[in-house]
Formats: sequence, C-alpha cells, structure tokens
Amino acid sequence: MIRRLIAGLVLLTLAACADGARELEKPTEPLGDFKLGHAIVVTPNIVKGPVSREATDEEWIAALDNALETRFRRYEGDKFYHIGVSIEGYVLAQPGIPLVLSPKSVMILRATVWDDAAGEKLNPEPKEITVLEAVNPDTVVGSGLTQSKEVQLENLSVNAALQIEKWMRQMQRSEGWFGGSGANAATAARLAAEARASAAGTEAARVAASAPLTETAEAAPAE
Repeated sequence: MIRRLIAGLVLLTLAACADGARELEKPTEPLGDFKLGHAIVVTPNIVKGPVSREATDEEWIAALDNALETRFRRYEGDKFYHIGVSIEGYVLAQPGIPLVLSPKSVMILRATVWDDAAGEKLNPEPKEITVLEAVNPDTVVGSGLTQSKEVQLENLSVNAALQIEKWMRQMQRSEGWFGGSGANAATAARLAAEARASAAGTEAARVAASAPLTETAEAAPAE
C-alpha cells in the first residue's frame, strides 16, 4: 500500500509542501497549553520507494527528531504532550533520472499526540501525512541533481514537522486540543447529551411510579 502510494507521488511536479525552514523564521504563534514532553520517532516498517537514494533508519530518526525538537520546543504552555511519529516510507530523489520526469523527494508518516496528564492519546487512530519537498530553485529540476542526501533528509524532516504542527492547529480549532476554541463546543455537546440522558431517565422513573401495581403471587392459604 505504502509502496504504491510513494510510486504515485514521486513524479509529482506541482504539489509541494510549504517551506518549513522559512516558517520557522516567522513569529511563534501560541499553541494553547501545549508544551512538548517527548518526541518519539520510529521506523518499524519503513519502505524505500522507487528510484530513491538509500538512507538508514538511524539517519531518518535523527533528522526528524531534530526537526520536531526545533519546532515544538518553542511552545511554553502549561501542560505536557508527547508526539509519536512512525515513518512509513520515503523517496530521496537521485541524480541520473531524466529531467522530464523531475522526480521529487517524499516522506509518508503517521503521527499521534498523547496527553501526558490524562495518559491517553488525543487521536485514537494515527494521522497519516504525506510530505513533499518545497519548491525552490534547487528542487524545480529535481533535488537529486542539486542537493545531497543529507540536505534532502533535513528539508523533508523540517517540512514534516511543519505539516504535523498544521494538523495539530487544525485539531485545536475543531476538536479543542490544547484548550483550543473547540473545547467549549465539545464540552457543551457533552453536557447537552448528559442532560438528555438525565431527562430520559427521569421520565422513565415517573412513568414507572405512576403505573398500577400488580400482584405477582397469590396469598398463601391460612393454616
């Protein structure tokens, strides 16, 4: 599955990630009560896509761990959260491929966020994210021709950290992660559901209390 997806993405020439390195130069916007506890990167089932340079698991883990630490240590909320990332597959464009194909580097990952205090995941199912390299003069003809493997690893990892942050901000707005605006709506919905359940229980008790009593056994004969 991952191998087929990578094969379809490697030749994309129009779609690309925002430049994560440039985004880091912008002022840091608060991320609610988020404070990074641990960033954990694993590669249990990593797949190397077609026409890719070789990179070791250790190289990927080091590059992405550094990118996550750089991006998320900037936030100083009052609650600890942990980020877990599994790298599923990659392509690091290499030289020697016809220019007409303009192969792109790509990474596929799955991310999970844990609430440290609650001891539970915020997203029960991992979020799958596809990361493409940013378009710039060094990648427009294929980064394999202009960049080393190490630079490709770093750029993809920085962009991956940015995409994870964008997803987390989206969840903050919609689901109330990190004490975001969605938290009020989620709490209101829960309270409304509890009120409906309580009202239904009260009505059932009232109906039961008003029903006529029936004998369940005959009186025992007098001796």
